[in-house]
Amino acid sequence: MADTPAPVFQIQRIYLKESSLEQPNSPAILLELEQPNVDIQLGINANPVTEGIFEVTVTGTIQAKVKEKTVFLVEVKQAGIFEIRNMTDEQMGPIMGIACPQIVYPYLRGNVADLIQRAGFPPVHLAEINFQAMYEQQVAQQAQQSVAGGDTQPTTLN
Repeated sequence: MADTPAPVFQIQRIYLKESSLEQPNSPAILLELEQPNVDIQLGINANPVTEGIFEVTVTGTIQAKVKEKTVFLVEVKQAGIFEIRNMTDEQMGPIMGIACPQIVYPYLRGNVADLIQRAGFPPVHLAEINFQAMYEQQVAQQAQQSVAGGDTQPTTLN
């Protein structure tokens, strides 16, 4: 019976990779009485750093507008470095798409709320995210696209 190395999953570091805040229409927009519309976009990116070491980045873009004018635009990239070894390909997808983002996301939420509050606005508290549902939806979309891509190929040859 061969010795199989034990799986390894460790957080090496969580850090704020990038952040920016813009208020392009200040100070006039600050006098508007209308409530702004807030649009929130999130993304996940995973990249290998070295053998068994991966960086997972959760990106948040939060834009508040009154009519067509931007009140503020916040872009934040929160990242984590993870040691992940001795995992199968089937295990790696959920780890990169679910487990790592779940660890990084609370830090992104805190940094976004703090940055917006320091800019003089009430903090925007990002909702909890079900990364498992998001990952499963992404896998289903990829499977559907590969099936649709297969349908475009000819099924008969002349």
